[in-house]
Amino acid sequence: MTEKSKILWADDEIDLLKAHVMFLTQKGYEVTTTNNGYEALELIEQQEFDIIFLDENMPGLTGIETLEKIKQLFPHLPVVMVTKSEEEHIMEEAIGSRIADYLIKPVNPNQLLLAVKKNLEKKELVIQKTNISYQQEFRNIGMEISNRLDFNQWIEIYKKIIGWEIRLAQSGDSSMLEVLRQQKEEANQVFTKYIELNYQTWVKPTTGNKPIMSHTLLKEKLFPLVQSNENLAFILIDNLRFDQWKTIQPLIEEVYRLESEDLYYAILPTVTQFARNALFSGLMPSEIAKKYPQWWLNDWDEGTKNQYEEELLGENLKRYGRDIKFSFNKVLNLNVGKKLADSVSDLSTYKLNVIIYNFVDMLSHARTEMEIIRELADDEPAYRSLTLSWFEHSPLFDIIRQLALKRIPIIITTDHGSIRVQNPVKIVGDRQTNTNLRFKVGKNLNYNKKEAFTVANPEDVFLPKPSISSSVVFAKNYDFFAYPNNFNYYANYYKNTFQHGGISMEEILVPFIFLKPR
Repeated sequence: MTEKSKILWADDEIDLLKAHVMFLTQKGYEVTTTNNGYEALELIEQQEFDIIFLDENMPGLTGIETLEKIKQLFPHLPVVMVTKSEEEHIMEEAIGSRIADYLIKPVNPNQLLLAVKKNLEKKELVIQKTNISYQQEFRNIGMEISNRLDFNQWIEIYKKIIGWEIRLAQSGDSSMLEVLRQQKEEANQVFTKYIELNYQTWVKPTTGNKPIMSHTLLKEKLFPLVQSNENLAFILIDNLRFDQWKTIQPLIEEVYRLESEDLYYAILPTVTQFARNALFSGLMPSEIAKKYPQWWLNDWDEGTKNQYEEELLGENLKRYGRDIKFSFNKVLNLNVGKKLADSVSDLSTYKLNVIIYNFVDMLSHARTEMEIIRELADDEPAYRSLTLSWFEHSPLFDIIRQLALKRIPIIITTDHGSIRVQNPVKIVGDRQTNTNLRFKVGKNLNYNKKEAFTVANPEDVFLPKPSISSSVVFAKNYDFFAYPNNFNYYANYYKNTFQHGGISMEEILVPFIFLKPR
């Protein structure tokens, strides 16, 4: 401690506590004492104190009465109540945060020290502990990344990295966050190479050992749960990354108990049109276009590209012998969300209730287009914080709480994630080339082959092919595509925005969460 923390200790038996006062003084604290509540209040008004020890049972102005007056003057000043009995109302004060802590007499010096450290040095201690733990884990994660990981091990690595990212962000240590950012960048580079090597093999129907992906998710994960539950709610929050799930998880766990927390692999391109249609249909995009041409719109067609998800889900359920009654609700704005929250009771009549909630995807696009949202979500922690703030006050949280009251288990998942892009890479295409910043489909695409994952024939990865000479390319890591015309303007405009469509852990490794009511 560079500057001594100041303690005020008010106790009518303070003369009997000199040894304790000396102990705290030797530990580097400045301790002022008084034997009554009136003088304690005078001292608080005259001097600045960092923490108060307050005897609950003083004559004259009692500890509880003194506490009331302290809180009127300085509502955020931590007060530790010292009491002779563990009475219920003292514990209620502590739980209600009126007091920072309470100690039972006779107190020992270490209890006092712990109470001070917990209230005055907690942040510093958390930073130290978190940093030491991550430093120990840094080497282990680095060694794992350099090994030949399989698809399940990549999921575990990503979970670890996100766990540390959230812990370090909460501790507020920017230097260690920078170390983690570099390690995450390294992991993304290796992960991208892994996807390049394996993706085309995974999407072949004859391949044996492969991860659960968008088009196999419902068959592998949802249908067994539908079979074993009377009612089930399947909530798909568009563009919800794993770190955003971890941010809203504590709120949901107030009413739900976590049963399983899995990640699956979103297909390429990691955008709603392809990944979500594949998810509901149980088919890859080119298979949907062939089997259900009336329900598939290509990138170059006019119209909403995800307007037939309900029909595709119905066909998927029938294909696997799950011809059940289900509800299908899309929430694209606040009013629709409120309306659904008002009619949750209707959902209990269905075996499966699908809710698509589109806020997070809109947030990601709004952050690109609106300056005020850019400022509010300037970095990853701020983006998570904005997601949490939205969720806490959203109709979706109301819906989830009502589902809990109805005793309906829920699944929370998404179709793809997003990544905060940093590096513009040049690409040239014709007028028919799509506009997405993370993947391009077109003829005669001109770009540096080292800067993108190229699939010469889109049909090899089960994507519709606009023309006989069309190829598809995907941006990797933190890159995004920009045309040479006005390159600097677009490079600066889109840098640090959240995009999706390409290859990164954040876009591909996305959550599938199963919860039961408490």
